[in-house]
Amino acid sequence: MASALTLSLTSSIFQWKPSQDFPIRTRRSGRKSYKPSLVMAVQPEDRSQISTKLVTFLGKGGSGKTTSAVFAAQYYAKAGLSTCLVLHSQDHTAEYLMGCKIGTSPTLCNNNLSVVRLETTKMLLEPLNRLKKADTRLNLMQGVLEGVVGEELGILPGMDSIFSAFALENFVGYLKTVASRNSRQEKFDIVVYDGISTEETLRMMGFTERARWYLKYLRNVAENTDIGRLTAPSLLRLVDETVRSNGGGLRLDGKTSAEIWDNADQILERASAAFAEPSKFGSYIVMDTNCPMSVRAALRYWGCAIQAGVHVAGAFGFARPQSCPASVDVVQEFLPLPFACMPSLSMGSVDWNSVLLGSLGEDAQNLLSATASCGYRFQSPIKFDPVEKSVSLFMPGFDKSEIKLYQYRGRSELLVEAGDQRRVIRLPYGIQGKVGGAKFTNKSLVITMR
Repeated sequence: MASALTLSLTSSIFQWKPSQDFPIRTRRSGRKSYKPSLVMAVQPEDRSQISTKLVTFLGKGGSGKTTSAVFAAQYYAKAGLSTCLVLHSQDHTAEYLMGCKIGTSPTLCNNNLSVVRLETTKMLLEPLNRLKKADTRLNLMQGVLEGVVGEELGILPGMDSIFSAFALENFVGYLKTVASRNSRQEKFDIVVYDGISTEETLRMMGFTERARWYLKYLRNVAENTDIGRLTAPSLLRLVDETVRSNGGGLRLDGKTSAEIWDNADQILERASAAFAEPSKFGSYIVMDTNCPMSVRAALRYWGCAIQAGVHVAGAFGFARPQSCPASVDVVQEFLPLPFACMPSLSMGSVDWNSVLLGSLGEDAQNLLSATASCGYRFQSPIKFDPVEKSVSLFMPGFDKSEIKLYQYRGRSELLVEAGDQRRVIRLPYGIQGKVGGAKFTNKSLVITMR
């Protein structure tokens, strides 16, 4: 269904402007000074043309992912950005920290900050109803779907991530047309997502690229088998009718089969590129700097995020006040990733004005601001050297023994398997060939082709 939606990748424009209501303490003097805060550089009537940024946090359970998400949401809201904190867990930590009840629809918690909790059982009902309406028009299922009651359906393993992806799409609009995005009643500058687990979040962020693989094989079935040629047109019509009711659609009228499949692939390709684009997406690695296991897990998730093809904007460490900043060894482990400390919160109600003005350090504020203002960009984790005929893959958290390389159907692609993630790398013409050797150095795997 996601492949039948269209994508608009208009970028946001932010600028730094002085704000007299958001003072922070300077590092050198400890006195209060006024640091510029993020405000939008467009007029309200132009907001419909601005993309929503998606921010998320990755790390081991108990490392501070939810706390970091709440910190970030509060920070962006205080900076004047329309922010929504999206939770997909029954854990009430965020509710406790926010000091407000969180329901299944966006609720304004304080100025500029809305919160919502995703519940898969409720999210199941909307697409089912859209499918019923589409089938009513097409009558492909001959009325059988009308007898299905959504409230009677339970949630199967894997449904949480799928419905999370669709729910986030409603907020960020990576796959939607400009018209459908403009029709949304609520428009946020920043969406902060706190998922069920880091593994599920990474799978969800890599969904569009993986979907392209499946689309390729489904197209082969549809075009080269009798059953595919018989059923594919009807199924495509049903999908198109279903997503048209939500503002998308493949617009099948007058298109050839090849054009339909090509269009679906292009939609997924553009969506996949959005997760690698700092202006549209940013993930942060989170760890407890007092726990070596948490630090090692964070390093591993950094590598997994790169392998999944998503942009990693920085790393945050939670530690007791006397142990921040983090040790030099921990910071060195994450170079060249920017690193900052998050303050620990005491038990009881949280005074966010005090926390953001006094406890959230300048490094942490700068790191959070980088994603919002699109001011930070890493070099590509994949580098091609046509002279040496080699490919360099930046893969922190892994060693050579954990990485497997495959080549199928010629020598134009390289499939890399690491950390329960698979990634296809398309080789430039001058580097195409058979793998001749590989060595691991400075967190990078260097593959020589011959």
